[in-house]
Amino acid sequence: MRKLKDSNLDRRRKTNSKKTKEKLSPRAMRKEKRDSKKKSLKISRSQKTNEMDTKLKRKKKSKFLPFDYYILLCVLLLVFIGVVMVFSASFVQAGYKFSDPYFFLKRSVIYAIAGIIFMLIFSRVNYRILRNYSMFFLITTSILLILVFTPLGMNIYGSSRWIRFKGFTLMPSEIAKFVNIFLVAKILDMKKDEIRVGVQGVIPVLIVSLYFFVMIIKQPDLSTSASILMTTFVMLFVAGLQYRYLFMAVISGILGIAGLIIVAPYRMARFMTFLDPFKDPTGTGMQVVQSLYAFGTGGVFGSGLGRSVQKYFHLPEPQNDFIFAIIGEELGYVGCITIIFIYLFLIFRCIKVAINVKDSYASYLVLGIIAQIAIQTLINIGVATSSIPNTGIALPFISYGGSSLVIILSCMGIILNISRTVERN
Repeated sequence: MRKLKDSNLDRRRKTNSKKTKEKLSPRAMRKEKRDSKKKSLKISRSQKTNEMDTKLKRKKKSKFLPFDYYILLCVLLLVFIGVVMVFSASFVQAGYKFSDPYFFLKRSVIYAIAGIIFMLIFSRVNYRILRNYSMFFLITTSILLILVFTPLGMNIYGSSRWIRFKGFTLMPSEIAKFVNIFLVAKILDMKKDEIRVGVQGVIPVLIVSLYFFVMIIKQPDLSTSASILMTTFVMLFVAGLQYRYLFMAVISGILGIAGLIIVAPYRMARFMTFLDPFKDPTGTGMQVVQSLYAFGTGGVFGSGLGRSVQKYFHLPEPQNDFIFAIIGEELGYVGCITIIFIYLFLIFRCIKVAINVKDSYASYLVLGIIAQIAIQTLINIGVATSSIPNTGIALPFISYGGSSLVIILSCMGIILNISRTVERN
């Protein structure tokens, strides 16, 4: 019965529609056709726009996101400050030694441009390539560290740390610092479960780091070799090594460095100078004393850019390890705090990238690179302010040095590349 009723209703509707069509004039019929066409066009357009939106969303998800511009801004600010302060700290001694006040400025600008180019290149290259070529980096760095002790090596102030070839100088220990990070990150990624449970996964990490430590300490360069061990301990801590094993590793490292200080007379002399730098102000304590004078002269707001007194042959090589003292003298307490704040913000942004990235190898890589930069910054500022014993290590992005600046900027390019894989709101 229901089916019969439904069929009757359909027949009535069809007949009614036919009657209405017969009643309508041809003009009205044309209008109806036009209206129906317009409606169909609107529907098709809306469907096409929805399809395009879904395609764009898929493309956005599939492609790399733009890198962290805050990291790029901090790096460029520090490099700019470094170029300006290298010129301000060096033009007096450059004019005396090389008869060219712009000697260090020209080179620092070239190194900065080359480093920024490498940074942009590495920001576009997939960071996973570093994992595949880790053994190549190990062999190449080992060869460079051995060449330091050959006739190609340069001996400056009793240390063989540089290779000179046709006017080009290279510091292999700067490369070794970051190659150690690449290798340790790969091992931690492969054996992260073993590291969290016991000590078996830690042994390969310690073998790699101690190998670089021994090779660099022979130059001799205690500050760089110690920074390598510190960075390795930070990476082990992040990887989840148990506290008791980490504590044992740190204590053994401290005891080993203390033994190296006691064995070498010049290191022991530096340590005793640290306890009382004014005991020998014209000898072993000269650099530290002149650095403290620079900070005292600068005060809160500084004496002004280019108006330092200590760079007039009171502080030797002011553009290198003690450039922070010249910053304190010329830009004052405010300038020093501003630069420290830029470093802290850079470290914060890099840690954020390391936390949010999904790949554990990338996370270890970012944390290792930024830990190396942070440790190096702490050591340099600590030496300049007489907070730790005097040891030679450059201030990242700011101190004069070609190989150091180019390599650090290249590593920052790797961090920028990893930041592109992080999804941000």
